[in-house]
Amino acid sequence: MDNPQNRSIQFSEIIPAPIGQVWQAWATEEGVRTFFAPECRIELVPGGAYEMYFNLDSPVGLKGGEGCKVLAVDEPSLLSFTWNALPELPLIRDHYTHVMVHLVSINEDETLVTLIHDGWGNSEKWDEGIQYFERAWGEIVLPRLRQRFLSGPIRWQELE
Repeated sequence: MDNPQNRSIQFSEIIPAPIGQVWQAWATEEGVRTFFAPECRIELVPGGAYEMYFNLDSPVGLKGGEGCKVLAVDEPSLLSFTWNALPELPLIRDHYTHVMVHLVSINEDETLVTLIHDGWGNSEKWDEGIQYFERAWGEIVLPRLRQRFLSGPIRWQELE
């Protein structure tokens, strides 16, 4: 994370797949369900939905990344979207942050994915959200993306 005036989370991961396949994983509902979330809604246009549903049995509004929107699309190199905190962090849940996913082709079989998550407030109520997403992006989402190309889609039923 950077200094308090520019609090951001950044991770990079080399994914063993061509850039087009990595793009499809991030930019389509079918792709997202292979590594990111068991259910989702994606409308890949600025202002369209980019919603991830993690808690499928929860009431509407508490399923996960509801209300998140696409900000920018530059296929196959940039996807940007708003993001919100998990329902367990109600003090910041309704505040949207910003995620950018940059893809760079290293060669025909590898893609560098850089994820930047910023837009965090400076007060203490944001600290728990930052800590959570440092772990979520760096230890769960990006490793699952890599694993998805090495051994196949996540089997969500086995994680419950």
